[in-house]
Amino acid sequence: MAVRTLKDLLADGVEGRGVLVRSDLNVPLDGGQITDAGRIIASAPTIRQLVEAGAKVIVTAHLGRPKGEPDPALSLAPVAARLAEELGRNVQLAGDVVGSDALARAEGLTDGDVLLLENIRFDPRETSKDDAERAQLASALVELVGDDGAFVSDGFGVVHRKQASVYDVAKVLPAYAGDLVATEVDVLAKITGDVEHPYAVVLGGSKVSDKLAVIEALAPKVDTLVIGGGMAFTFIKAQGSPVGDSLLQADMIATCKDLLERFGDVIHLPHDIVVADKFAPDAQTSIAMTADGFTEGMGLDIGPGTVERFAAVLTGAKTVFWNGPSGVFEFEKFAAGTRGVAEAIAQATANGAFSVVGGGDSAAAVRALGLADEAFSHISTGGGASLEYLEGKELPGLSVLEV
Repeated sequence: MAVRTLKDLLADGVEGRGVLVRSDLNVPLDGGQITDAGRIIASAPTIRQLVEAGAKVIVTAHLGRPKGEPDPALSLAPVAARLAEELGRNVQLAGDVVGSDALARAEGLTDGDVLLLENIRFDPRETSKDDAERAQLASALVELVGDDGAFVSDGFGVVHRKQASVYDVAKVLPAYAGDLVATEVDVLAKITGDVEHPYAVVLGGSKVSDKLAVIEALAPKVDTLVIGGGMAFTFIKAQGSPVGDSLLQADMIATCKDLLERFGDVIHLPHDIVVADKFAPDAQTSIAMTADGFTEGMGLDIGPGTVERFAAVLTGAKTVFWNGPSGVFEFEKFAAGTRGVAEAIAQATANGAFSVVGGGDSAAAVRALGLADEAFSHISTGGGASLEYLEGKELPGLSVLEV
């Protein structure tokens, strides 16, 4: 895929020009406090380069799912403050998306200034299925940067969405891939091409249906496919063992049976499970073997024996892709599985493996468990986009950048 990059834009010159940057600043909040600034930190380098080159930078991003109307709880105000810290300069926050305040602030920008528009999803046209409605919002965004403006797509976490600030603006303005997007594509191309073996993929999370397409796409290519998290219980049920009140997709049991029949030589399931009497951090726990199953309680983590088995496989891998935690890592009692998997992948990386953490909850787990980003070759900023890329789907926000 040939695209124009940030390097190309900087070579053309941006001093005095308005540049619209679509970033992914969708960070987790707790009472208005940012709990993981990873996406802000990852987005800053592209913005910084444009600022240092004299551009008038206007950043658009979303936070949560505000349903097309303003929601004070999902304002980008804390994001603007954290981005300003990261850039070491003031970041204005518009009081609206493309309204009078955004327009007035955009007109007042001088070279090297940064303006963050309010949550783009406060405008229902952003996510509209109507092409004309999205195009209308895109035109309003273009008006903010002027006739000689440019667009930089740097939010990899949204490139799989056909949305106004991702797709439609790139059809109007000269469009370039930011460094973050370009790096993500290079990394994912590396793990879908001629990879070094043994190649291990670790999948977790809650639903088999969310990962089915990536299982189908990668199982024929990998040496090991490790499955944990809530989705493992549908596989365990497919093997004939009871799973109590654990998360289960009954309509996917037959599919899991078929996957086990076709890829049983590479699929690795948990051998033991940490079973809880309730979904709570202070739950009483026990260990159950998956061959026997359990009829009471719910599985909230893979067991210690499984951690040891998975680690033995993963530490010897030369290429690793991980998406989805192995248990409810947010509760300390059920974090050991995810920690053990993460540490095994980190050890493989230290041994020379190329490792990719596929964004989303996996990236959050790395930081929540106190592991260093540098322990892995790459931590993606786009969980859903990463999976769709690996599934072989066309990503609208990438295809529109092609030249």
